[in-house]
Amino acid sequence: MNIYIHTVNKSKHKKYEHKYLLEKISKVVKRMSSELNGADTAYILICMGMVNLMTPGLAFFYGGLVRSSNVLTIMAQNYASMGLITLIWVAWGYSLCFGESQGDFIGSPSTYYFLENANNNSPAGTIPGLVFCGFQGMFAVIAPALMTGAFADRVNFGPYMVFIALWVHLVYFPVCHWIWGGGWMAKQGVYDFAGGIVIHVTAGFSALATVVALPSRHHLDASVENKPHNIPFVALGTGLLWFGWFGFNGGSALAANNQAAYASINSEISASAALFAWMMFEWVLEGRPTLIGACVGAIAGLATITPAAGFVDPWSALLIGFLCVPFCYGCIEFTKRYKLDDALDVWAVHGMGGFLGTLAVGIFATDKVSGGVEASGKQFGIQLLAASGVAIYSFIIGYALIKIIDKFSKVAVDAEAYSKGLDVSIHGHEAYFDDNSNEDKKEKSLAV
Repeated sequence: MNIYIHTVNKSKHKKYEHKYLLEKISKVVKRMSSELNGADTAYILICMGMVNLMTPGLAFFYGGLVRSSNVLTIMAQNYASMGLITLIWVAWGYSLCFGESQGDFIGSPSTYYFLENANNNSPAGTIPGLVFCGFQGMFAVIAPALMTGAFADRVNFGPYMVFIALWVHLVYFPVCHWIWGGGWMAKQGVYDFAGGIVIHVTAGFSALATVVALPSRHHLDASVENKPHNIPFVALGTGLLWFGWFGFNGGSALAANNQAAYASINSEISASAALFAWMMFEWVLEGRPTLIGACVGAIAGLATITPAAGFVDPWSALLIGFLCVPFCYGCIEFTKRYKLDDALDVWAVHGMGGFLGTLAVGIFATDKVSGGVEASGKQFGIQLLAASGVAIYSFIIGYALIKIIDKFSKVAVDAEAYSKGLDVSIHGHEAYFDDNSNEDKKEKSLAV
């Protein structure tokens, strides 16, 4: 029955009908706005897979830079992070980061315990909660894996596993909640688009702490040369990391939108600028450009743009890519001068790159891109204090963990294991076999 059957006046009839239609349209729009978006969901699912690929890429990148007798060890450390940290993330790690806040410091472990109710409570309204959880879980996996490059060649596997398990609880989960989970730093106006502070500063400065806490490789055996054994592995790892970084930064928009477009193109621009500038820097200062330098430059550019990727214009990304080269290169020279054995320059490239990128938010951010974040002196100060505070906190916890674990189980390998190589000493395998030498041994045994 027509709801207006009792309306006599036609003008009133039309007025009421229009009002009714507007109310219906408003309700439909409101309902649609709160529903899942297929395009956004598909995009973040793809980004989740891309970020997952970054940890194997990191394994190849680091694996090529170490001695041939240690390549399996550092790869195993990276893959082990994928297994262990994912289990912790599913059980209570996600809840500690994004659960109901406990004094703005940490999330409640019971909010999403074993992902209970996680799918129906997504911080990003247009994607399922489990998609958001899975995407963020990839970040939690790669953060501790980044540190393996700093103490490469000299850590026992068991203590390493204990270290990263404790580290994510004491460093990664709290910092993630402070900034991304609505904690106290977020309320102070700290911005980190894709992990400059949450991932790169935390991992980079804890990595530096492990370098200080552990004996150097020279101390273990000064006669052993530590040269990259497989540069094509380094290039392959760089390619995988670069590819995954589009999901890392682009996906941090949590939707297939304009901000994701800016984050993706800015990542490409910064990485390309840093790659080229690093090669030129090497050519001028060291007399020749190298493929390793190009790869390290690209990673520095990607790490530096990460906290600012979805907040800045492309021209700013170009400047950030160029600026990070002398900055990170200078940090590498600093570690050499003061004999800090950061084996694969984790602090200089990731820690300080992420630090610089965090400051860049306060210098280059624009509301046109970010939708609310604007560069200013005040914002620069907030970013500086946040990055500095997290850096100091991460260093202290990283150093303390190594020293405490060492009281119960020897963290550093002994000189004999180091000289022999950790692949055989710890895992009982060799990455490479000399078939000719094996044939010679067979021939000699047959002759006897």
